[in-house]
Amino acid sequence: MPRASSPDTAQRELDRLRYFHIYGTMESKSVIVALEALAQDHRLAVFRALIQAGRGGLTPTYLGDKLGLPAPTLSFHLAQLKHAGLVAATRDGRSLTYTANYDVMRAVIDFLTQNCCAGGSCAVTKPKEKSSEPTARARRRA
Repeated sequence: MPRASSPDTAQRELDRLRYFHIYGTMESKSVIVALEALAQDHRLAVFRALIQAGRGGLTPTYLGDKLGLPAPTLSFHLAQLKHAGLVAATRDGRSLTYTANYDVMRAVIDFLTQNCCAGGSCAVTKPKEKSSEPTARARRRA
C-alpha cells in the first residue's frame, strides 16, 4: 500500500480498502449498501448530477438549486451517498465540493456484470421492427 501523503489521501485509501477485498472485487454487502443509497429518487438525481459534472464536482448550493432540493434535505442525501462510498467531499476553506466516486461506481457495475451471460456475448440486439407492409396471411384475407 502506498504511503499516504495527507489525511485526505489516507482516508481515500482506507475507503478503497473498505470496499474491496484482496482480489480487487467488491463484496456483496458493499454493493447492497451502494444500491440502497441509489434506490431513492433524490439521491439518484444527486448522484447522476455529480456523474455528469465530472471530476470537478459540484457545490451543495449548485446541486440544491439545480435539483430544487432544500439544504437540509440535500445534506441528508449527500451524507447517505457518502456513507455508501459513492461520493466524496473536499473542503477548500469554507467551501465544500462533492464529486462522484467513479472507482466505487465502476466496482458496483463490475460486480453486477461479473460473469455476465455465462461468458457469451452480451450484445443487446434491437427487436425486429414490424413492417408496415401487410403479412401474407393478411393479404390473403383481403
